[in-house]
Amino acid sequence: MSKRPSGSRAKGDRPDALASLQAANEELRAKLTDIQIELQQEKSKVSKLEREKTKEVRHEQHKSTVVVTELKTKLHEEKMKEVHCVRETLLRQHESELLRVIKIKDNEIQRLQGLVNALRDGSTDKVKTALFADAKEEAKRGFESEKTRMQQEIYELKGVKRQMEEALTMAVQADKMKAAEIRSVYHLHQEEINRIKRESEREIRRLEQQLDDKDARRFQLKIAELSAIIRKLEDRNALLSEERNELLKRLREAESQYKPLLDKNKRMSRKNEELAHAFRRMENKLRFLTQENMEMREKAGTIRRPSSLNDLDQSQEEREIEFLRLQVLEQQNIIDDLSKALETAGYVKSVIERDMLLRYRRQRKRVTKPCKPVVETFFGYDEEASLDSDGSSISYHTDRTPCTPDDDLEDGMIKEETELRFRQLTMEYQALQRAYALLQEQVGGTFDAEREVKTREQLQAELIRYQTRIEDLECALCQQGQDMKWIEEKQALYRRNQELIDKIKVMEMEESRLKHDIQDVKDQNELLEFRILELEERERRSPAINFHNIHFADGMSPLQVYCEAEGITDIVITELMKKLDILGDNANLSNEEQVVVIHARTVLTLAEKWLEQIEVTKSAVQQKMLDIESEKDLFSKQKGYLDEELDYRKQSMDQAHKRILELEAMLFDALQQEAGAKMSEVLSEEERETLRRAVEQWKRQVMSELRERDAQILRERMEMVHHAQQRVKELEEWIEAQKRQIKELEEKPSFSGHSSSASSEQVRRQFSTFYKGKQESAKISHGVQTTGSDHIGRKSKQSTGLLREPPETRGQTPKNKPTFTGTKSWRLKRFLTSCAALPGCPRTILTCCQPGPTSVLFPHWDHLILLPCTVFSQRASKLSEIL
Repeated sequence: MSKRPSGSRAKGDRPDALASLQAANEELRAKLTDIQIELQQEKSKVSKLEREKTKEVRHEQHKSTVVVTELKTKLHEEKMKEVHCVRETLLRQHESELLRVIKIKDNEIQRLQGLVNALRDGSTDKVKTALFADAKEEAKRGFESEKTRMQQEIYELKGVKRQMEEALTMAVQADKMKAAEIRSVYHLHQEEINRIKRESEREIRRLEQQLDDKDARRFQLKIAELSAIIRKLEDRNALLSEERNELLKRLREAESQYKPLLDKNKRMSRKNEELAHAFRRMENKLRFLTQENMEMREKAGTIRRPSSLNDLDQSQEEREIEFLRLQVLEQQNIIDDLSKALETAGYVKSVIERDMLLRYRRQRKRVTKPCKPVVETFFGYDEEASLDSDGSSISYHTDRTPCTPDDDLEDGMIKEETELRFRQLTMEYQALQRAYALLQEQVGGTFDAEREVKTREQLQAELIRYQTRIEDLECALCQQGQDMKWIEEKQALYRRNQELIDKIKVMEMEESRLKHDIQDVKDQNELLEFRILELEERERRSPAINFHNIHFADGMSPLQVYCEAEGITDIVITELMKKLDILGDNANLSNEEQVVVIHARTVLTLAEKWLEQIEVTKSAVQQKMLDIESEKDLFSKQKGYLDEELDYRKQSMDQAHKRILELEAMLFDALQQEAGAKMSEVLSEEERETLRRAVEQWKRQVMSELRERDAQILRERMEMVHHAQQRVKELEEWIEAQKRQIKELEEKPSFSGHSSSASSEQVRRQFSTFYKGKQESAKISHGVQTTGSDHIGRKSKQSTGLLREPPETRGQTPKNKPTFTGTKSWRLKRFLTSCAALPGCPRTILTCCQPGPTSVLFPHWDHLILLPCTVFSQRASKLSEIL
């Protein structure tokens, strides 16, 4: 019995330790919040200092920019003032000059008027002498005055120039000085700004370092304290882990019970918001209806609607009132649901407390009468549930033995049961409080039943007020008798009208765009028609050029095409290549013979490739010639157009000259007819002669100017014609050079070796016809005269080979070697002669010559084929010895 109180004391010390731990934890939390507040204050101070520094720097920059702009404006104003002064001085000088010229002209007019009066009054001789004298004196005076005036003007202009130069130099110097001052001020401001930046950065770094040091020291102390507390708490953490697991179970149970209520609360809140929106919409609709009713009431005095419309209006109003009543009923139902949800949410807390009290009372009564545990469900209490269910209370165990008496057992059991139940209930209550707090944090905000009741009462009051307002509006609608359908039709017509106006605008814009597109298409069509006419005219005037090109069909050798062009149709290149392959693979031949056959086949393939390249270059050169000839025709057309334009200009100048002469004659006749009497009275015969001479001189001057203009235009046109002729000559020379190049390509010797008499004459006859045909086709296409066939024959002599039959091997056939009949050897001979005469073939192709030290003898053929080549020249003597 003595051990039981000590155990109870140990069990009773456990809540004290938990309370001390909680108090220590709270103190640590308070200290941590104080530290965080101090850190935030320090950071705010640092940010404040940074903002102040940046504000000061911006203020200094603003001041510097303002000073620079003021200096620029002052400089611009000074320059404008100087320019204005110079302009005023120049204007005054110009006005004085105009006044002086006007005075001189007035004096001249007066003098001439006096002379005319004198001529009318006095005799002619005196007048002449007086006029000559006056004219001389006047000329001298005018010359002297003009000379002095010009000198004065020169001096004045020089002085003004010097003044302007001095003013300019002064202005430039002043600008330079001002620019230097501005630059120095700018540099000073920049240095000041940089200095302020450096100081601010230094200050900020110092403050940051101080704050870091303070924080480091403070956090070191706090960390030491917290580490000590954490070590103490870690010892007790193991004891609380089991309780935590049990609380997690109960938390899951509470979450499963609260989750439907929370979901329902969210749904109700959303529904409440939707109802509020609907209510605002109804208010807007009612406001609009009242406004329409006021307008229609004003119009009711003038226009009276028929009774049918009033009946329709009343039915529409009844439908609207029924709709509003249904909405009100729906809102009342939703508010009732919300109030029930709030009541259930407040009821849960009371149920938890009541459950705790019931469990405590049942534990006290369980000694005499064991009771069935009560399980809390969503709908109430279930006394039939088993002890192993999720909502059952925690089972208890007794340490009763057969030796213990009944009284001691009852007393110990009651005390232990009460202590155990009390601790369990306190732990469950704390766990439920924490779970409730977490749930409220997740939901958002704390749950207050009183506040919910107040909000519910407020909503009910607003609902009653809105119901009364709706009833008042229904009565007003019934009294006014408005037709809602007519209002809706009016609004629909207004919207339809607006849509039609928008469509009309869009169609007008589309119409303007289509008109613009049609105009563009018409312009493009006209341009295309003009281009087509130009192309048709160019095609009509372009010369017909016909080139007889030899096109290679797919799968056909170029050598086969040339052989067929010369009439050699019994040689097939593909079969010849196959036979050469067979000979190269023949084991009866020696190694040197096989090498020679292989080389012959490679040379034939190279000849084919070379022929293809020649055809490609030939087609390119022919196309270039066509382009050059078309350009030549174009230049000749331009030359003709220029000649025609020159003739037209000459004719127009002649006609203008004739017209000028006619107009002058007409003017002279008119002047003679109108002022003949007056002039005869005023002027004498000599004066008339002088006037006639002056008129003739003026005519000659005008004619000379016209001739000079004609000559200048003619020179320009002739220079253009000369340039065009030079260009045409250059193009003709270039065409001739291209023709010569083509001719050289056609006549280029492709084989090396010597020629003999009989075979060269035969080959000359064969290929002279081929080149004559080629040159005739070129003459038709280009219009170029070709030379005779001697040059071609001479080239063919140098480029053809010889096939002869040596007398010492005639009729002999070596053993174990293949033989060819006469037909095969003749085909091969004709093929090699045609290959030797081809233009532009490489020099590595096999050629035939007279037998000599560089010849190779094939005694297994019917004829002797001599193949001197640069490739085989080193082995010629060795092969002759072998064969």
